[in-house]
Amino acid sequence: MAREFSTVGVVGLGTMGAGIVEVFARNGIDVVAVEISEPALERGRATLKGSTDRAVAKGKLAEADRDALHERVHFAVGLDALHSVDLVIEAVPEHLDLKQRIFAELDRVCRPETILATNTSSLSVTEISVATTRPNQVIGIHFFNPAPVMKLVEVVRTVVTAPEVVADVEALCARLGKVDVTINDRAGFIANALLFGYLNHAVSMVESHYATREDIDAAMKLGCGLPMGPLALMDLIGLDTAYEILDTMYRRGGRDRRHAPVPLLKQMVTAGLLGRKSGRGFYTYERPGSPVVVPDEATPLATESALADGARAIAKVGVVGSGTMATGIIEVFAKAGYEVVSVTRGAEKSATVCEAVKTSLNKGVVRGKLAEADRDAALGRISWSATLDHLADVDLVVEAVIEELSVKKALFASLDEICKPGVVLATTTSSLPVIDVAMATQRPADVVGLHFFNPAPVMPLVEVVRTIRTSPEATATARAVCAALGKTGVVCGDRSGFIVNALLFPYLNDAVKMLEASYSTADDIDHAMKLGCGYPMGPFELLDVVGLDVSLAIQRELYLELREPGFAPAPLLEHLVTAGYLGRKTRRGFRDHSHR
Repeated sequence: MAREFSTVGVVGLGTMGAGIVEVFARNGIDVVAVEISEPALERGRATLKGSTDRAVAKGKLAEADRDALHERVHFAVGLDALHSVDLVIEAVPEHLDLKQRIFAELDRVCRPETILATNTSSLSVTEISVATTRPNQVIGIHFFNPAPVMKLVEVVRTVVTAPEVVADVEALCARLGKVDVTINDRAGFIANALLFGYLNHAVSMVESHYATREDIDAAMKLGCGLPMGPLALMDLIGLDTAYEILDTMYRRGGRDRRHAPVPLLKQMVTAGLLGRKSGRGFYTYERPGSPVVVPDEATPLATESALADGARAIAKVGVVGSGTMATGIIEVFAKAGYEVVSVTRGAEKSATVCEAVKTSLNKGVVRGKLAEADRDAALGRISWSATLDHLADVDLVVEAVIEELSVKKALFASLDEICKPGVVLATTTSSLPVIDVAMATQRPADVVGLHFFNPAPVMPLVEVVRTIRTSPEATATARAVCAALGKTGVVCGDRSGFIVNALLFPYLNDAVKMLEASYSTADDIDHAMKLGCGYPMGPFELLDVVGLDVSLAIQRELYLELREPGFAPAPLLEHLVTAGYLGRKTRRGFRDHSHR
């Protein structure tokens, strides 16, 4: 039988600590909430009151339940108040020496059988435990912010944590209505180990002026369905906290360069730009602590008209290709009112594409998302061809043929001869260097990447990729076209993976390495990222959907271009691809899909 926890102590009543107090009190457990001074105690009391009052206002907590919750919490200054509790959770700032001092004191104050837990998200639970005479009763219980809402708890055992202590804490998590994943003591545990390399990489993109903060955040929200962009998330976490976690992970986790905090991060922390809590981080906020972003000197001006910055007028568009991507792009342009010339490699292919476009538009009508008249008008704007010569009078060409550089270069050389001057030539490549395609023409200033996401009619994001030869006018034209299509265009340089894949795939590769090291299971890692970070899919679910072969190819491209050792494809990923386990399409990837 798991032991019954009737009274729990919480040390440190910042956002995290006050949230943990609320979780226990909501579930009928008495709490002794402890701070270092009366003012700190009052701040903690106010945080708890604010959170529970908001829950009442939203109809998520009855007034009587809120009042009963508050009655279960006893506030006190000093650790001596914890002498008779069954479990203590420490939630003070991420400094090892501070935590060790607190644990040494708790060891003296608390009863011998009391379990001592830390909510650390990055420090070594083992190093904290050795400050006590009972390391076998020390464990990590890592809640996620905001603790009352987030379902995940990482239970972190050291090599000496007693099995019954782990079992008791797992049972407690279930009683609190949380989903626990139990793991060993390793830098960053699951969620932070996968999250912070990605966040640090996003900061490096801002530091190098590769893309703007707005475009990076929009790319990850719209391209991956994430609840927040990485830079807005850094502001929420706090840049000082993020710096401490990255620095700890770098020192404890094998000195992986990707966890070495980007210099910009240290500079911002030193300058007091800590994110929401200080009112300014990557974004500027209405006031310290506010979630409301206000314009600052880096905010793009919405008033600039596209034509004012040199965008060319586009009326007629050519789309080359006959695959899923080409079909979707034809539909998107035709629905948006453009004349479209579809060019494929023969009448048979054209007929197939035509049918696919009709089918998709008809689905829109059946679902009530498109009027019959609009469907007919869209189809009326498309002309079907099997020769590139019919692109002689278009204003924009979008290429969506196979991802083979030689094929794309040959196509662009032909377009260069056929198309009139001033036409913007766009490639939808997701992995090849756009400059290589551009240099196959005599007009590299007019060549740009327009990376649509699949399925193009649904996905709101387009990456606009400018090479070092792309003219400002061609970039402006591409942005204006995205806006006219009702898409969000994000501008970035011509580097492997652009924004989305460059940030997404190293994270997926890290998850594979974590599984390969037997640190955790695919299910627990997927749970951790969905429940702890709000991701729509866990990394292994996503890999099986994308295709392990596609994922491996993208990761190889990133590694070849950046030569970063941490980007080397995980051997397990390579082995699965070699074995023909490519994900859902072969009914077997990281999971078996044959029964579905």
